[in-house]
Amino acid sequence: MTHRPFRRALLAGVAVLSLALAAPPAMALGGIVYDPTNYAQNLLQAARALEQIQNQIRSLQNEATMLLNEAKNLQQLPFSALTALQQDMSKITGLLGQASRVAYDVQAIKREFQQNYPATFSASATDQSMTASAQARWLNSLEAFQHVLDIQAGVVGTLSSTQGQAGALVGQSQGAAGALQATQAGNQLLALQSKQLADLTALTAAQGRADALEQARQAETAAEARERLRRFLGTGQTYQPQPVQMFYP
Repeated sequence: MTHRPFRRALLAGVAVLSLALAAPPAMALGGIVYDPTNYAQNLLQAARALEQIQNQIRSLQNEATMLLNEAKNLQQLPFSALTALQQDMSKITGLLGQASRVAYDVQAIKREFQQNYPATFSASATDQSMTASAQARWLNSLEAFQHVLDIQAGVVGTLSSTQGQAGALVGQSQGAAGALQATQAGNQLLALQSKQLADLTALTAAQGRADALEQARQAETAAEARERLRRFLGTGQTYQPQPVQMFYP
């Protein structure tokens, strides 16, 4: 430490001051008047000045340490996982956009249900039209379940990179040099969690879409079966025999 020489000098000054105070009154030595009291006062003033200088040096050292810490707090994190996170999220978003037939659009869903999922069957609906609607409903469910598998595959495909990014960010956070680096690492960890929540949301949305379409298909199949049975039975009136006149040659 740089203040140790000053401490030793201060202790030496105090020792000399003690000896001076214990010296006899002023006397003449070789024509020079030596006043121990005056000498002690001068030595005391010098010791106090030395102590002030030491305090100033200590203050400057503290200020330098504070400036170094502030400089560390302003250092940016030399690592970024944002680009990789954005790419992974873009993949999942792209998979969601690949949904066909009954996709994630309110107006398209309404049109599809009005056409192929009617609440009631009109008398003008032919067997051919009902069969075509049943085929469309089956294709909707098939596509929806395939879409769920696509989303699942996309999420699973990014798991390894997500784990690597999490480990790297935790390491960067623990080894942060200052507050700014720690904050940036924490923000990127939050972005990673947001990405995982987005993956979960995509999976939930795709699975919910598939389940809803399959339940609608099953309900519509039951309704169609009742309509076909009603048409097969007709009005419910039994056959009444009628007399028939036969002509013989």
